[in-house]
Amino acid sequence: DVKMLKKTVMQKMTEQQDRASLVKQETLKLTKERVYRLQDCWIRPNFGGRGRKLPGNLEAHANGFRYSTQKAEQVDIMYSNIKHAIFQPCEKDLITLIHFHLHNPIMIGKKKITDVQFYTEVVEGTVALDGGRRSMYDPDEIDEERKDRERKNRINNGYRAFVKKIQEMWEQKHAQLQLEWDVPFRELGFEGVPHKSTSTVLPCLNCLVELIEMPFFVLSLNEILLVNLERVGFSLKNFDMTIIFKDMTRPVVRIDAIPSERLEAIQQWLSKVEIKYYVSRMNLNWKPILTSIMDDPDKFFEEDGGWEFLNLEGSEGEEDDEEEESSFEPESSGEESDDDDDDDDTRVRCRRTS
Repeated sequence: DVKMLKKTVMQKMTEQQDRASLVKQETLKLTKERVYRLQDCWIRPNFGGRGRKLPGNLEAHANGFRYSTQKAEQVDIMYSNIKHAIFQPCEKDLITLIHFHLHNPIMIGKKKITDVQFYTEVVEGTVALDGGRRSMYDPDEIDEERKDRERKNRINNGYRAFVKKIQEMWEQKHAQLQLEWDVPFRELGFEGVPHKSTSTVLPCLNCLVELIEMPFFVLSLNEILLVNLERVGFSLKNFDMTIIFKDMTRPVVRIDAIPSERLEAIQQWLSKVEIKYYVSRMNLNWKPILTSIMDDPDKFFEEDGGWEFLNLEGSEGEEDDEEEESSFEPESSGEESDDDDDDDDTRVRCRRTS
């Protein structure tokens, strides 16, 4: 088939271009000391290809990690190429995971990626279709729940012990890299749409992440210039978050449909991590705005007032509210005075009648 042949050729050309554009990584040095190993874990994205997918082992060596399976598939991740290392234990999710966000892309199978994840399923993603509900006092149900809790605790503790050992090794032998595991703050999480589906976005100490749904979402906090919270008000049930980077050649990133009840918590978090934010009543077209700023930054900051144009809507709304309040007060006082006059007239008439 001509279409299939053309597709195959294009895929090979893309793969060759991706491999040619990779930054050359150092060679993995196998450790001669004790190897810290995370056994029977899965990788995302996977290696691709045909055949049954198998779990593998993640090993920590002298200058990097090596993940390998029984099918002789393997990938090396150098410590010096790790930008963010994230450990997310299972709480309300189905998996416990560790995630690496990389400085430079690597190849996994035929894919060029900057995010790689290793995980273990804590609760199997299957549903029993036996057609009946069990009682909460059913001994079998209670026993299954107990086993699920034990499995979750065992897997979480295994990952936690691995992460602790790696952190100690990094501090002792790779202090110059300043690597540190990040753990998401569950209490600061919020629902939103970073890509195409609704998921839970979690702040960490150094980044903002969503690591359950693919494609993964990882943003470094130190690369963010400011945040604009859009579509706030109008009695809407949700609002949008637009993230503008210090490197204005990067397109803005949006997280849509965040529930309005999370607005105050997000504002408090942004203030705590010292990221400036603005609140707008409508969505803005950011591409021409950033283009005009880069064309003449001096004019934007010195003559146009910089980012204060984002405050205009809020200030106008406040002024409107103040005008409404001030115009309302005289009306109420006038009505009260009219009532008082009516009462006085009634008293006068009563006196004359008497």
